[in-house]
Amino acid sequence: MIGETFDDYLDGDGNISILGNATLIDFVDKHSAANGDELAYRYIDYSRERDGEYHELTWRQFGARLRAVAARLQQVTAPRDRVAILAPQGLDYVVGMFAAVYAGNIAVPLFDPEEPGHTDRLHAVLGDCRPTAILTATSAAPGVREFFRAMPAARRPRIIAVDAIPDSVGAAWTAPDIDIDSVAYLQYTSGSTRTPAGVEITHRSVGTNLLQMIDALGIDESARGVTWLPLFHDMGLLCVILPAIGGKFITIMSPSAFVRRPYRWIKELAAASDGAATYAAAPNFAFEHAAVRGRPKSGESLDLSNVIGLINGSEPVSVAAMTKFNEAFTPYGLPKTAIKPCYGMAEATLFVSATRREDAAKVVYADRSRLNAGELVVVDQDAPTAVAQVSCGYVARSQWAVIVGEDDGELPDGRVGEIWLHGDNMGIGYWDRPQESEHTFRARLTARVPRGSHAEGTEPSAHWMRTGDYGVYHEGELYITGRVKDLVIVDGRNHYPQDLEMTAQESSTALRPGFVAAFSVREDELPPEATVTGSDGGAENLVMVAERASGAAKLEAGPVIEEVRAAISAGHGVAVRDLLLVPAGSIPRTSSGKIARRACKTAYVEGTLRGGYRQQSFPDETED
Repeated sequence: MIGETFDDYLDGDGNISILGNATLIDFVDKHSAANGDELAYRYIDYSRERDGEYHELTWRQFGARLRAVAARLQQVTAPRDRVAILAPQGLDYVVGMFAAVYAGNIAVPLFDPEEPGHTDRLHAVLGDCRPTAILTATSAAPGVREFFRAMPAARRPRIIAVDAIPDSVGAAWTAPDIDIDSVAYLQYTSGSTRTPAGVEITHRSVGTNLLQMIDALGIDESARGVTWLPLFHDMGLLCVILPAIGGKFITIMSPSAFVRRPYRWIKELAAASDGAATYAAAPNFAFEHAAVRGRPKSGESLDLSNVIGLINGSEPVSVAAMTKFNEAFTPYGLPKTAIKPCYGMAEATLFVSATRREDAAKVVYADRSRLNAGELVVVDQDAPTAVAQVSCGYVARSQWAVIVGEDDGELPDGRVGEIWLHGDNMGIGYWDRPQESEHTFRARLTARVPRGSHAEGTEPSAHWMRTGDYGVYHEGELYITGRVKDLVIVDGRNHYPQDLEMTAQESSTALRPGFVAAFSVREDELPPEATVTGSDGGAENLVMVAERASGAAKLEAGPVIEEVRAAISAGHGVAVRDLLLVPAGSIPRTSSGKIARRACKTAYVEGTLRGGYRQQSFPDETED
């Protein structure tokens, strides 16, 4: 049984409960039967035409394609076999992802091997999940076959081009023996220092999380989405699965299409003749990029009054990016409530908390020294110790988030600690990693606060997931202060790297905004030019690496370095032991665009950041 409205999925206590234990197959089948002629997915291909070529699938066409590809998979795979999607961004990717689920397999959303900078990660993931079959597109099939050519023939997975399978094959499809707690797909999230780990996402996990998103953002059956996010990332993937649960169709474009001309994204968000509300999700950098390069031409009409929610997540949210975006597009009707700072992670399927639909993004200013000491104390914006903190809103319905101290007990509001999560949206573990799964997904609280516990409504014996993120509650809203493993500790004092990085880039126009990395390095790891004779080899020191801004390539490094050092010393009371200015493209970033601090530290210690080396690899965002 599939509900007609969101309220159909609420139990007597107001918690989300999926009717009839429905799987993703049940949800898609419902749409295919009830809304067969309505649009399900649209892909705009900008590779050949400046204005794009439109490719579309109705729900009936989508259902037929899924059965055909799934039937082919059932001929060459067994239930629970892993099926990896190695295809370019587009409709074939979406079909492949759902078809693996329809076949009773476990889907593994990955990427075209020709995607630059990802080769090592792709080898590692495929070695971990050991897929029986690969789904791709005809255009990418030669490159995929070449990728596996070095592998012994007996171990090569079957490579299937999704678009080469006729719909008639679907007559052989049989409904798989799965239920709501079967694993639907593996969402790989890893670091540069370990083999990637695949989060096991069940049908219950993804169904619950999508209903949480629908509830938090106010998405109804008339709302349509727009995404350019890579479909192998959790945020991009959830955007394209969402129409199966609620909402109208979603429009997809490639990341490069957005980066080259961000107005393409803005234009698709604008009001259309159907009058539908629109929503989207993007990392923080996209808002600044669109504000600078995505405005319409002079005299061109644009109506953004229908935008109900732009999820700003995946990386720390900056006040500057939100301000620039609002200033750029408010004249075109963009509601001041449109940008929704959110918090999420792959282990939670994606979504954890969000700014409410009716609220504008909220910013408070905290005392830096008190925050570094583990307490959020609000001060005036103009206070010399003020540091901006952007709220990630309220934790989703049927999701619980507690702030935990070193003794694994819950901390009261206002205290900073590690965020632990609980809910039916959580993944159930890491693929084939029982010990790591036990430690990460099955933690237990040793104590709850006596009043106002954020664990209220959970069983005393409930399992909690350790996020590795620091956070704090203030007036009921969740604030993310940083990654536990990124914390810079010098002379016994804590410093959040993003705070140091912001001070640095604001102190000099010679630094490229968003391309500064701060981390601590032991004395005995420093290069010869930064060492001091007779110093303690185990002491931690602050090191910063910054890319030069456009037009600053030939500036003398000395004055810039002194300017930044003075600002860090004055604002944070800590000395920068070494500041390395590097060319654009030198700092390692994740495939979703975040600074990969631990990979940057490794490159710094190894000396590969010196001499203008450009990064060719992209560590994933949750580095270990």
